[in-house]
Amino acid sequence: MHDDLITRAKAWLEEDPDPETRAELAKLIDAKDVTELAPRFSGTLQFGTAGLRGELGAGPMRMNRTVVIRAAAGLAAYLKSQGHTDGLVVIGYDARHKSEDFARDTAAVMTGAGLRAAVLPRPLPTPVLAYAIRHLGAAAGVEVTASHNPPRDNGYKVYLGDGSQIVPPADADIAAEIDAVRSLNDVPRPDSGWETLDDSVLDAYLARTDEVLAADSPRTARTVYTAMHGVGKDVLLAAFERAGFPAPALVAEQADPDPDFPTVAFPNPEEPGAMDLAFAKARETDPDLVIANDPDADRCAVAVKEDAEWRMLRGDEVGSLLAAHLVGRGARGTFAESIVSSSLLGRIAEKAGLPYEETLTGFKWIARVDGLRYGYEEALGYCVDPEGVRDKDGITAALLVTELASALKEEGRTLLDLLDDLAVEHGLHATDQLSVRVEDLSVIADAMRRLREQPPTELAGLAITRAEDLTRGTETLPPTDGLRYTLEGARVIVRPSGTEPKLKCYLEVVVPVATHADLPAARAEAAGLLATIKRDLSAAAGI
Repeated sequence: MHDDLITRAKAWLEEDPDPETRAELAKLIDAKDVTELAPRFSGTLQFGTAGLRGELGAGPMRMNRTVVIRAAAGLAAYLKSQGHTDGLVVIGYDARHKSEDFARDTAAVMTGAGLRAAVLPRPLPTPVLAYAIRHLGAAAGVEVTASHNPPRDNGYKVYLGDGSQIVPPADADIAAEIDAVRSLNDVPRPDSGWETLDDSVLDAYLARTDEVLAADSPRTARTVYTAMHGVGKDVLLAAFERAGFPAPALVAEQADPDPDFPTVAFPNPEEPGAMDLAFAKARETDPDLVIANDPDADRCAVAVKEDAEWRMLRGDEVGSLLAAHLVGRGARGTFAESIVSSSLLGRIAEKAGLPYEETLTGFKWIARVDGLRYGYEEALGYCVDPEGVRDKDGITAALLVTELASALKEEGRTLLDLLDDLAVEHGLHATDQLSVRVEDLSVIADAMRRLREQPPTELAGLAITRAEDLTRGTETLPPTDGLRYTLEGARVIVRPSGTEPKLKCYLEVVVPVATHADLPAARAEAAGLLATIKRDLSAAAGI
């Protein structure tokens, strides 16, 4: 076993084109460091509907140039098998370690395969790449990003020509083509022949952002903005300037790209402490709202002042606010969300007489809804211009929420006032999440098995009226690894994360509210129920 591992590592080393990972691997081979080599060679990083994502380093279980070149070769073979013999592949990348290298390798592989490749001019938000695919009539797009993962990670996200991310069976077909790549020596990689795009694609994207706003809307709301050490700042500032909003006050320490993300434990606005610097800036400048993007700027976080303290709104709160705003502006078309997001969107759509759909988790599903006008997911993802970007877009979402805050400001009201109105109109929809990050993935598998074998019959004293194992699919949903419990006045969904080593449990309780005066009592009741559901669910899952 030991000798076999060293042999496989040496074979990998021979093909590795990257001096950094070669040096790293050679050192491990020389030291016969089996503890470090074994996990790197325990399999192959699997290509799925999220593309590839993993820790940077040498070996088939890490993100590196060898793995990316193989993935690009598989994608090229798949595109040709689909009849795109000279199709265009447009490639974007963020500012993480190795992102530019992976983008350049992808362009070289596409060119070598006889396809045309075009690379965005510099690190730019993921939504710019999603926009560019349809704008340029590409057969596919690749974004090199690990979004809001830790600094040591990178990833590889694949879109097809409709501008949305891949779904089955395309992922399995591409994975099969990747597996068929025998040796890197079989993959032609010329030094040139692809196009590096100029700013015209970005300019076209920015011109399109104007269309998410109403022509005569007020533009007075003042904001604090953090790019979370990512690539959002320049594009967001340009979009805000075009729109005529006041220039956002920047969180200087997090404004410019830095692949080490030095001020945060995880560069995700949802993580504890990630917004601390933004709140400090808000206490200094007293804006109307705080806006944050994640590092590739496809997500948007919003915070507001509540009782003299700054509080980040949940994704579900922003999702319903944007929906109410679009309804108020007379939007037509289907409103859609993933199953883990708040059921309030369905109530808003129903009252407005609009079609509504629920999908599996992920914008790859939301973006495919027929006649989509607006889609959102509780993990801070919003699609407010599906004709332009068939994916979540943290730039246009920021524009739209700032327009809403401006309109409310003119009336002497805030986003919180509108949330209160929605609660009185549709019932208080309170959501929470129980999220467990693990080192050992078997913990997640054990919890899911335990819930399947010994399903709870009640949570927080509320009877479970329906328990669904989503691996079997439903009338409206394809199969996925998840469990859904419907309770009297509540709902719980449990699923493993698709992109991180986490078990995620999504909780929602709905408390009827007669008048605004009843809101404090309803909130207290909801908070108590959520806390008890969380406790009981933890016990049932053994986590």
